Amino acid sequence: MSIPASFRRVLEAGDPDWEKDSKDNGNPGFVMVYGNPRLPYLECYTVEEMERIEDRIDAMKSGERKRVLSKIYSSGSVNASVDDTGRIVIPAKLRARYDIDGETYAVASLNKFQIWAADRYQPTDAIEEDDLMEDLPEDPMEWLDEVEEV
Repeated sequence: MSIPASFRRVLEAGDPDWEKDSKDNGNPGFVMVYGNPRLPYLECYTVEEMERIEDRIDAMKSGERKRVLSKIYSSGSVNASVDDTGRIVIPAKLRARYDIDGETYAVASLNKFQIWAADRYQPTDAIEEDDLMEDLPEDPMEWLDEVEEV
């Protein structure tokens, strides 16, 4: 699958081992997460985003939720990288799991993206006015002020 150039820039920025001007920088890495059986798409995270997720899971108190999240994001993931031509290889077991046998869609979402089989793709980014919350501020970006630093 070919990765759009804009996605590759995000993957490069999110891989602490990738260096733009180094001859030995290799290709940017990322993590494919397939552990959530409810998702109809393959999730792909930058290396740094995956490290943040793992740190947050590690900081949780022991219990069922921690075990489930560990299974989804650790046991249910595989490291990958973009090749020299800007493509990625989706392992056969993941292609089978997500019915990927031809055309795909890559859908960006901040520090991750989704890979959908074209015939299963369901747009998730369109916001209908009826779906907006009554308490939606004029500038929803102000909600980011409420987020804890990670």
